[in-house]
Amino acid sequence: MQLSEYLRSQDPTLRGFGRKNIYNIVLLYDTYSSPQFLQYIEKLKLTEFAQSETAQIETTEIAQTVPIQIAQPMAGQIVQFGIAQFPKFLNLTSYTNHLEILNACNTLEERIFYILYSHKERLNINELRCCLKNHTFASLTGDKHNLSKGLKEIYPQASSMLKDTVFMDFLGLPQKHSEKKLQHGILENMKEFILEIGKDFLFVDKEYPLQVGNSTFKIDLLFFHRGLRCLAAIELKTTKFKPEYVGQLEFYLEALDRDVRRSNENPSIGILLCQEADRSVVEYAMSRSLSPTMISEYQRQLVPKEVLQHSLEEFAQFFNPAK
Repeated sequence: MQLSEYLRSQDPTLRGFGRKNIYNIVLLYDTYSSPQFLQYIEKLKLTEFAQSETAQIETTEIAQTVPIQIAQPMAGQIVQFGIAQFPKFLNLTSYTNHLEILNACNTLEERIFYILYSHKERLNINELRCCLKNHTFASLTGDKHNLSKGLKEIYPQASSMLKDTVFMDFLGLPQKHSEKKLQHGILENMKEFILEIGKDFLFVDKEYPLQVGNSTFKIDLLFFHRGLRCLAAIELKTTKFKPEYVGQLEFYLEALDRDVRRSNENPSIGILLCQEADRSVVEYAMSRSLSPTMISEYQRQLVPKEVLQHSLEEFAQFFNPAK
């Protein structure tokens, strides 16, 4: 690349301006200064994000001391362009994360989503790569037919915080497996599981006992969700979703709210994690349920990446400082 060679010829002591880094700088400049990008974040009302101490674009020492300008060869000469005016919104994640997002995502929607999500979840580079691999964008911005009427009413923000598909390729499960083996795999890989479902989930206990009358019932996995400030019961099903599963989960939530929930906590939520779920059956089962429940599918293996065409507005509203 002529620009890289030119910079080195001007000052051989310069570091950080190799061919690959120059390419990344130009890619970042072209993408984030484009009219399409600026108009889109304006549409989503994301232009007013203030710079914070914990959300600044990290740069190399060279970039910290030299103004970032873009130059291109023209008729054998280096022609310098103006300094880029980037929106403060970009300060939400690190320079390293930006490069990962730019190189992994093809659409503006995806790129904006992962900037927001990496800030919300405070993702480091390895955690961000996992989310990109597991298509978190599709899981959080799709049509939420799997949320109960009660969950939507009590927690309107839940659709931007809870996934409808959970990828658990890290468990290495065979096609046929038991609920016990699924639970054991999750417990053995709790860090990866929480990264996949969301960092707001805090693990409480497995097989959490509920004493109702003379009977004892056990919740497969009990968590506390910091964002919603409530208990979250997760039931594991290695079979296809059945409507009667909802009744069992609603019973657990009633017991949690009566006997376990503290006065400063919100109503408990329930998540059914099934291996398979028919969309129509789920929609029928959820349409009249007044309990805050949802159905999520888990995938043993990653599916091939497809072109993602989902709405980003609902997720962006969760971060809109003007609301």
